Amino acid sequence: MATNPRPLSATPSKMQQRKERRMFSTSDDSAMMKQVQATHAPDGREIDVNPIIKIVDEILIQAIARSIEGHHVKQEQDTLEIAAALAEFDTLDTLAFIINKISCELSCKCSGGGDAHASTMVLLNYLSSYAWHAKVVLTLAAFAVIFGEFWLVAQLSAANTLAKSVALLKQLPDIVENSTNLKPQFEALNKLIKAALDVTMCIVEFKELPSDYISEHTPPMSVASAHIPIAAYWVIRSIVACASQIASLIGMRNESISSATEAWELSSLAHKVSSIHEHLKNQLALCYQYIDDKRHVEAFHNLIRLFESVHVDNMKILRALIYAKDDLPPLVDGTTKSKVSVEVLRRKHVLLLISDLDLSQEELMILDNLYKDSRSRGEMHYEMVWMPVVDKATWNDMNKHKFEYLQSMMAWYSVRDPFIIEPSVIKYIREVWNFSKRAIVVALDPQGRLSSPNALHMIWIWGNLAFPFTREKEESLWKQEIWSLELLVDGIDPTVLEWITEGKFICLYGGEDLEWIETFTTTAMNVAKAGKFQLEMVYVGKSNAKERMQRMINTFATRKFSYYWSNVTPIWFFWARLESMLYSKLQHGKTVENDQIMSEVMTVLSFDGSDRGWAIFCRGPSEMARAKGDTALTSLKDFDKWKHKIDEVGLVPALKDYLDQLHTTHHCNSLILPGSTGGIPQKVVCAECGRQMEKYFMYRCCVE
Repeated sequence: MATNPRPLSATPSKMQQRKERRMFSTSDDSAMMKQVQATHAPDGREIDVNPIIKIVDEILIQAIARSIEGHHVKQEQDTLEIAAALAEFDTLDTLAFIINKISCELSCKCSGGGDAHASTMVLLNYLSSYAWHAKVVLTLAAFAVIFGEFWLVAQLSAANTLAKSVALLKQLPDIVENSTNLKPQFEALNKLIKAALDVTMCIVEFKELPSDYISEHTPPMSVASAHIPIAAYWVIRSIVACASQIASLIGMRNESISSATEAWELSSLAHKVSSIHEHLKNQLALCYQYIDDKRHVEAFHNLIRLFESVHVDNMKILRALIYAKDDLPPLVDGTTKSKVSVEVLRRKHVLLLISDLDLSQEELMILDNLYKDSRSRGEMHYEMVWMPVVDKATWNDMNKHKFEYLQSMMAWYSVRDPFIIEPSVIKYIREVWNFSKRAIVVALDPQGRLSSPNALHMIWIWGNLAFPFTREKEESLWKQEIWSLELLVDGIDPTVLEWITEGKFICLYGGEDLEWIETFTTTAMNVAKAGKFQLEMVYVGKSNAKERMQRMINTFATRKFSYYWSNVTPIWFFWARLESMLYSKLQHGKTVENDQIMSEVMTVLSFDGSDRGWAIFCRGPSEMARAKGDTALTSLKDFDKWKHKIDEVGLVPALKDYLDQLHTTHHCNSLILPGSTGGIPQKVVCAECGRQMEKYFMYRCCVE
């Protein structure tokens, strides 16, 4: 069981860190940085700044949007939000004084057009006992008071006598009459205020990151912490610039207004602050990624602990795997297509069908038959839930359509949305249950205990007889099996099973060499006629070649070589069951040396790996002889050489003896095993000579 989490990758690269240091240091030399840091002496007081931010946003952003830009904002909604913010603002009495003091400082320092840096440092010294996020929020609030008073007087002066009198005393310009001249200044002012507020929000978000998952010394946070002081400096300096802009408008009622220079200065500062915001936002994203990774790892280990614990029912396990919240029903009932809660699975055996969106029609069809069969007999032993594993980065309309199509084809439950499955669950599915590409079926009992990490092999071999899909049940079923034609075709074709019962001589054959198939089938029927015995032949095709098999089926329909399966599903199922038998045996530690069924299964799979055909001759429950294509054909052509033994030992044993005589040391077998969840055997013995085969790796995406 792989339980170690993968390394986290939220730490920025050295190149990125150097780039950020350059960005912050080009304009802000180390001397100024030391000055800023020297003002910082927090006394540990905590301030809930969020209510203040809501009010500041209403004054500086929403008011500007309504008044300057002409946006139509629902004022009733804004009033309600402000009322809610004020209800939360229980520290107003304490903070009103400091906000008013900063407003006075801004008004005094900025009205004379003094040094912006010096004014900024005065404010930083005044706010020395506050945390960085509180410094910027309180300064913004102080400016909001200045701007709010200015804007109320300027806006109401045309209709309100008191406001008009104040405007006259302040000699405020007529906003309406000078709207064209003032527009560049207010647009630049608005842009700078927005940038300063964005950086402020970032600094506040850093402060509110959960300390349980990220500390100040963790690389993503430590990098941000190094940048926050200088970011706070530039926010406060921007506010100083904005206050100076407002102060410059006082006494300009009858003067011509030249706004180009002021607007350019504000725009230049806004560009710098916006750049700082981008860097902080990127660092914040890294912090959130780090936190998410930590949470996912924690949830991953919680899953491990859950599966190691004892539960009265399966609800804790299923909620952790599917969806833990109660805000929406996470499942879709395949029969009614209605949305249902996880409660429908309480205290039931549950099969989790886990796959990507490439689940084949053949797999769906076989599972659908088995699922409906269990219910038609009144044996509702289990429920099934489809849990698709998808990549959010590559999700598109085509994948959405595939998901919805597959979901519509399922009679069982499925998750309503693939992305309600948590990343920690996907990690668990991949690392503990070893899901990679091929579908798996994880079996859970009514208490949520793991019955099988992949019961699909059992389902393919025995269907619902394998219930409750435990290792013990699997061992019990294998004890009842022998290598026989019935084991090979069970559940695939009742016609072949009838032939077995009737004691007919049966030949299973495969491959896709039409010349060999024609010669082999003709020769076989001639031998049956000459030997005066009834022969039934069934073509089982080739594995992993659906399109080619469909063409072969079309050819068989025209040329009538022998009995064949009229669609690709039985052919696919025949080979899927053989692979399932192999992996089932591997899971139980069997080898070709100590288990006949495994040896024979690997022989047939190696036959399928060749370019030529192959054949298995059978009669009754246990008489079987098999050979590769050329050897099988030769044995039939040499019928006269071994037919005399038929009366003595029987048809199949006589043929088997002759095939043994034809065996040569010169041969070449290959075996291609899909990288499924059963594990690839370390040692594979050749079906012809018994020697260990060499191991190679093949990667294949095109099965045609």
